[in-house]
Amino acid sequence: MQLKRFTYLILFVTISFMSVLASCQKDSDQKDPATLKTTLADSVAATSPGNFLAASGTLSIKIKDSTYVFDASKDSIAFINVHDDAEENNRYFGITAINKEHTMSFGISSSGIVHENKDSNIAGSQFLVNAESMKPGFQYSLSRFDGQKDFGNIHVDKYYQDSVLAKGTFHAFLSTGDKANAPVYKAEGSFNLKLK
Repeated sequence: MQLKRFTYLILFVTISFMSVLASCQKDSDQKDPATLKTTLADSVAATSPGNFLAASGTLSIKIKDSTYVFDASKDSIAFINVHDDAEENNRYFGITAINKEHTMSFGISSSGIVHENKDSNIAGSQFLVNAESMKPGFQYSLSRFDGQKDFGNIHVDKYYQDSVLAKGTFHAFLSTGDKANAPVYKAEGSFNLKLK
């Protein structure tokens, strides 16, 4: 039940973020990139207080033999803080990213509120690459099989200080399927996101 509720929550946050992106990109032919980025950041902040769009920095994910990098100077990377009003004290934080071409997206989250220099358990994660950009395309999501004790964690070294939005590392156990015998891979990554 809790997994289903989290899935709906992350889906809602992702769709909200994507709709803000789409609405801001409609004007991209008429605005320069700096203005568009500022407009997008303002829109995200206005739509969801406590959520921040990185202005620069990177998010990298290593899974199997490949490393994938999102660059905030051209891709959209947001640090999110979510409070589910339906349940008291039901909070999540995490990172969501989509590349400029909309062919690759990643999201990772933890329950609770963000704390510096403390490991937080992973509550959800998903990594998608569109088949058009890489054949074959693939989809990984957080492994949640019976008996599994470690789903991963996120460690935030620094959060919302000076020009730093968030800096830290994470690892998560991701699977390519929802069956008990589906292969599980350890994804490791880091983020160093700036406010300007």
